[in-house]
Parts: sequence; C-alpha cells; structure tokens
Amino acid sequence: MAGLVLLCGTALAAVSPRPGAVTEPLPASVDAAAHVPPVPLLWKVSDHNNAIYLLGSFHLLKEGDYPLSADIDLAFEDAARVIFEVAPEEMQAEEARSSFLQAANLPDGRTLSDLLSPRLREKLNRLLARQGGSLEQVNHYSPWYVNLSLVMGLSHSLGFNPELGLDQHLMQRAAQAGKTTGGLETVADQLNALARSPVSEQVIGLEEFLDRSREMPAELSKLHKTWRDGDTEQLDQLARLEMMEKSPRTYQMVNVDRNEAWLPELRGMLDSPGTDSVLVVVGAMHLLGDDGLVRRMGEQGYAVERVCSACEVAESKGTSTR
Repeated sequence: MAGLVLLCGTALAAVSPRPGAVTEPLPASVDAAAHVPPVPLLWKVSDHNNAIYLLGSFHLLKEGDYPLSADIDLAFEDAARVIFEVAPEEMQAEEARSSFLQAANLPDGRTLSDLLSPRLREKLNRLLARQGGSLEQVNHYSPWYVNLSLVMGLSHSLGFNPELGLDQHLMQRAAQAGKTTGGLETVADQLNALARSPVSEQVIGLEEFLDRSREMPAELSKLHKTWRDGDTEQLDQLARLEMMEKSPRTYQMVNVDRNEAWLPELRGMLDSPGTDSVLVVVGAMHLLGDDGLVRRMGEQGYAVERVCSACEVAESKGTSTR
C-alpha cells in the first residue's frame, strides 16, 4: 500500500475523477490560526550557480492538509519551472486512462482466479461482495490493479482524495501561475514499471491487503501522519524498507530503476549554465534512503540541504522531526 501512495501518482490519478479546482481554503468553522501544515519533505540541491528543489509528495491527501508549509510556497515562488513524474498535460489526457486500463489487463488469456489460491479467491470475493461487486467483474485484471482499486476504495472511505494529492495541487497552482511544467518520464514508463513487476510479488501485495484488511485503515492513517510529520526515518521504515524486503524486484523496478533514469534529467537542470531554479515534485519514497534521489544527488557532488523551518524549530526545542 505504501508503494502505491508514495510512488505511483499516475496510477492513482487514472482511477480517480479528473482534477478540479485548486484546493479551497479551510472551512470557516476551522480556525486558520490553529492549522498546522504538514512538515515538508523538501530539499534544495545546488551547485555553484543553479539550484533545484526536491519535494516528496503524498498522492492522497485531505482538505485539512492545506494550506501548505510556507517552505513549499517559497520554493514554488522561486521556481521558474515545476517538474513532476509525468507532465500534467500527459497525465490528465484521456489517453492516459485508456493506457492505464490496457496495462491493467492480464495478458495471454489468464485470469485473476488462475493466480490466486482458493483461500484468497474466497476472501476477495467476499470483500467485493460487501461492496456490491464480484470476483468475476475483476477477473481479467492484474493483481496490482485490483490491489490499487481496493486501496482507493479504502482511502476514499477515510477522507483521502487523489485530487488533493500534493502533486495534483501543485499542478493546478502551476497552471494558474502560468509556470512552465514538465515530466521526468511518460505515462507508459510508469505503467510499464507496474505491469512488468513480477506477478508473484503482485499477488503478495494483494494477499497482504486481504489478510490484513481490518488493519489497513490504521496503516494508511499512520503512513499519512508520518508523512505529515516529515519523519524521514519512520517513513523510510514503513514504506521503502518494507517494500524492499517483501517485494524486492518490484521495489527495484518502480523505485530504484526510475530514480536512476531520472538522475541525468536532474543533473541537466543543474549543469546548464544560467538555468533558473526548478521545483521537482515526486512521490516521497523516491527521496528516501540509500537509493533515494536526495542521497544519490549528494553522492554526485552537489550540495544538498533540507529546507524545513519546522525542523529547525523542533531541533531548538530538542524534538527533531528529521
């Protein structure tokens, strides 16, 4: 589940309504002065004359997560361009939805029933029946897609919305501000990473959801809180390290390989003389740990610093959020 909400923004957007208006202000009943914005997962990477900001997104958020931290607002204002995993115009195109559904289909005439044990088939069928569906309706889809659909259903029931995801919000703000936008990869790149992941690991992910369905609301809420707290160590443990252990090949394909493909793009933003600052918004897991873009850019000789006013305040009080 962590991988889906911290890595795969296009997939989440493809199964949700089209993005609407920019997130509205807090309701009048909420005291704006008491609002505590999420602690941003934001880093500034620079060389002698250029800088980019790396911002870790949570692809499903709630209205109460806005307004954002002033750190993000300042980075957004400083950036001449805002770059996402996939360019907004491609991500929001109707072709992206059709490509997504095509990638979700099982190949070679196989069915989901062929891949699941009788026990899992029965569990899935019972869960779908409670939602007014059936196994037959999803039998031609890959396990990763069924798992994603279940996560989306759960997230909606808890008040999460992909339209409020940090990447979607900033896409809308960039459009309103007239900022140039772009992408690090294509829709096909992202969907290929999902569709080509080992079926055995896809089944493991679906099995975990089915076997722990009662625990999943608390797990998603915990993941969201950890992201809100800007706690990189805990988020790394809950998301990246767990995925690396349970689904190593999938982790390699959807996280490590994509990070490696993006590094030349990021270096190009910094190495071009006279380039204006750029804000790069990607799923939070892409920034974490030894395989993350933050560590990898530091290893390549760039100066890397976290931009986090809340962290500095917490450190001064001896309660670091790092």
